[in-house]
Amino acid sequence: MPYTNNQIADLLREVSQLMQLAGENRFKVIAFDKAAQTIEGLQENIDDHIQNKTLTDIKGVGKSIAEDIYALEETGEMPVLEAFKEKVPEGLIEWLNISGLGPKNAYKIHKELGISTIGELKEKIEDGSVAGLSGLGQKSADKIMKSIEWMEKFDERCRLDQAQEIATAIYESLKGLEGVQKIEVAGSYRRALETIGDVDILIAAEEKHIEGLFDVFVNHERVTDILGRGDTKSSVRTKEGRQVDLRIVSPKEFSAALMYFTGSKEHNIVLRQRARDRGMSLNEYGLFKLNDEGDTDFDQPIEFSSETDIYEKLDLHFVPPELREDRGEFEIYEEQKKFDLVTDEDIRGVIHAHSTWSDGKYSIREMAEACMERGYEYLGLTDHSKTAAYAGGLSVDEIKQQWEEIDQLNEEFKEAGKDFVIFKGIESDILADGSLDYEDEILEGFDFVIASVHQSLNMPREQMMERMSNAIKNPYTRILGHPTGRLLLKRNGSDLDLNELVALAAEHNTAIEINANPHRLDIDWRFGNKAREVGMMTSVNPDAHTIEGIDDIPFGVRIARKGKYGKDRVLNAKSADEVKAFFDAR
Repeated sequence: MPYTNNQIADLLREVSQLMQLAGENRFKVIAFDKAAQTIEGLQENIDDHIQNKTLTDIKGVGKSIAEDIYALEETGEMPVLEAFKEKVPEGLIEWLNISGLGPKNAYKIHKELGISTIGELKEKIEDGSVAGLSGLGQKSADKIMKSIEWMEKFDERCRLDQAQEIATAIYESLKGLEGVQKIEVAGSYRRALETIGDVDILIAAEEKHIEGLFDVFVNHERVTDILGRGDTKSSVRTKEGRQVDLRIVSPKEFSAALMYFTGSKEHNIVLRQRARDRGMSLNEYGLFKLNDEGDTDFDQPIEFSSETDIYEKLDLHFVPPELREDRGEFEIYEEQKKFDLVTDEDIRGVIHAHSTWSDGKYSIREMAEACMERGYEYLGLTDHSKTAAYAGGLSVDEIKQQWEEIDQLNEEFKEAGKDFVIFKGIESDILADGSLDYEDEILEGFDFVIASVHQSLNMPREQMMERMSNAIKNPYTRILGHPTGRLLLKRNGSDLDLNELVALAAEHNTAIEINANPHRLDIDWRFGNKAREVGMMTSVNPDAHTIEGIDDIPFGVRIARKGKYGKDRVLNAKSADEVKAFFDAR
């Protein structure tokens, strides 16, 4: 089987990590990381470039990296990866997840103490060997041990909703305090990544207020451990195991710092180069002129009052935080002042929700009334189909009874003057051959069908692709549900060529949902460029099994924005009549 984009990207990232632990030049490390990101987001199959020997045509893939990929295809091994595997013991890569232990010290400990596993590292901390190394000491050793204990108890990353709960609680405790002129949550949370490592909060305040603000921060009720407290930055660990960093900068530095600490690293690299190309230097402290030697002249600051100002000085329009990944945003915002991205306010209805007819917790009426209370205009009800017996999947008789109930409710709402409609849907299981699990005469009776895989997610790639392709081509399928079946931080998704499926869905006028449940957030935003290229429709669906589940929609909206979806390509940003027209256009 040919190598996939994700497989190549994973191997390049592994090289990047091993290089860090081997103390390799940081520019080489960045080059491999950048190449991995680029290949992961390609809109075409990497195998085509490998076969045609055109890898260097891809921006960010240099000759050396290309040669290693060609060798992988020919021999099954990537020479640079094998070389660094010999230099760095396999267990050492886990050390990169230890807070407070950077690659430099990790390599020092490994070389001087001859250890390579976390278990051995714990032993050497306990017997004092780590503290005895130059440049470390007992305080550093204790911090490393504490981080290992936390890492063993908690995952190194958390879901977007978990990060939001922590970030919101701490943000709310700080925003109204004396001295806080501006405050934002930055980092990967601001960029709406589906999983988050550390939570980064940034405050603009005068120096006289810093100590008081740090006092409130480190004494927050969620804080269990103070990792560090300095002049401008404090770090804590929360009861959930998350590290939260608070940085306080002067008001005049805030916009540059917010841009820098929002990232991504790749986006920032491009910004800094654009600044240099224009005779300026951009860093976390601000924007400055370059001197005659090409160095930053801190005595010649360039005035700005916002991130928008900084972008404009770099000949760009403001780039929304969700798009700052160096995945085509520069080309867009060089030309366009505004790029239509869907917002929470654009969402007009709820599609993909369950009731007590299958495994939902509330009746159809209760779900519909909850939608109306939130200002939505319609509910696309999709209980499970008969194959999902474990989830109370509906028999044909039950389907017909449910249709009667929906008809009665729609008539009742109409007579009461409520501008609301319930669409008759089903979440039909995709069977092993790609067919749906009802006869055509039953499928014909639904307003729409969401086709989803719930079983046999680990089928071989070729079989899984045929299965999903058949489901997309089925004239009754209007939406493909959570296409990979992934559960974030718990279960990998099915092995699929999503670029191919996105193109196929667009060709057959089938939407692929963004499942807004924060455990899923599937389809992955990284395939948004391909979806935009081919004009694929999505639908931001909560997959709600409770009334509270309806409120997951904003997580899906953030992923849709990150995937460059405007409201014109989001089904449930349309009116009920427009949605019905899409359903009918089989």
